[in-house]
Amino acid sequence: MKNIQKYMKNINLIIGLLVIVGFLIVMITSFFYTPHDVNSMNIPQKLRSPSSDYLFGTDEFGRDIFSRIMKGTQTAFAVGLLTVFIGTIFGILIGGIAGYVGGWIDEIFMRMMDALMAFPGIILALMLVAVFGPGIVNTAIALGIIAIPAIARITRSGFVQHRDNEYVLAAKLIGVKPYSIMFRHILPNISSQIIVAATVTFATAMLAEAALSYLGLGVQPPNPSWGRMLKDSQAYLVGAPWYTYAPGGSITVLVLGLYMLSNTLRDFMDPRSKA
Repeated sequence: MKNIQKYMKNINLIIGLLVIVGFLIVMITSFFYTPHDVNSMNIPQKLRSPSSDYLFGTDEFGRDIFSRIMKGTQTAFAVGLLTVFIGTIFGILIGGIAGYVGGWIDEIFMRMMDALMAFPGIILALMLVAVFGPGIVNTAIALGIIAIPAIARITRSGFVQHRDNEYVLAAKLIGVKPYSIMFRHILPNISSQIIVAATVTFATAMLAEAALSYLGLGVQPPNPSWGRMLKDSQAYLVGAPWYTYAPGGSITVLVLGLYMLSNTLRDFMDPRSKA
């Protein structure tokens, strides 16, 4: 109880939650309402500075930047969630089997993960997106594949630590099936490490999606993407700096909030911090 009260006063936790909840509210709202049509062009109103009509100003086509930022949250969260889902599911399966079974299966799986980790993340993402093609789903698949090795290694380490514990040996003696031991007995005991890794993966995926969209290989126009907006705005950095501030600030604030939350989760779920 004291530990929970201590973390409720943690400034990182409070800021992280406020940021994430705030963006979630914006995302949910964007499904039903935006101040202006996100793709409606209004050339006479192009590059207008922020005002009561256009809170973040307008872009080079006269589109409302605030409305496009709102819609862009859908892209950011969709890619983040799909990446975490793919990376976590396959990472747990590969790491769990490797750690529990061991032997040559462990060697094969871990060498495969080493091979994936040997490539710089953004280079591998560029290659995969070039193969799959641009778009939200394909971008998430590419980033999910990149996320698998880190989660697989964390899962494997946890399974190796727990596979010889007494509760596992007892379960084997009474005839519990291996898959049940793995996913009903061992996995819950290492879920805290996986949750923290998934939170970091979520933030990393958002950054990577923005980078790919900036390079023109992520989400394609006219769908709003913060990375694409950042690329389009750089030509107007001097004359219309608000165009850059909106997507750049959104990326920075959301990723910072996710990292602050992940750091707090790591401390909260670390048994040594409860001593």
